[in-house]
Amino acid sequence: MQADPFNRNCGSRKVLDRIGDRWSVLIVLTLADRDRRYGELAERVDGISQKMLTQTLRGLERDGIVTRTVHPSVPPRVDYALTELGRSLLDLVAGLEAWATTHLTEVEVARARYDAS
Repeated sequence: MQADPFNRNCGSRKVLDRIGDRWSVLIVLTLADRDRRYGELAERVDGISQKMLTQTLRGLERDGIVTRTVHPSVPPRVDYALTELGRSLLDLVAGLEAWATTHLTEVEVARARYDAS
């Protein structure tokens, strides 16, 4: 059976849901340059709740995009890093970020025009 994200029962749709989620995109971008601790991720991704950060990291780990490494120390230190699979997403999510920042003004103008009508 070939992957078909337009079919609601296809697993590829769940992959798209994961990598298309705003929190996942921001976490992948945050991990692009180096491993990060949980607190660093929470600080960098403004507006994400502790619950959503934890859920998103678990989902990314489950999908093989992020690794979680617990270091034996007091208090325990946990680092998150992109896997090779996660690194393969970087061009895609960086492209989304670039598009969003480049076209922000145009989108805001379109929204204002729509809202005014």
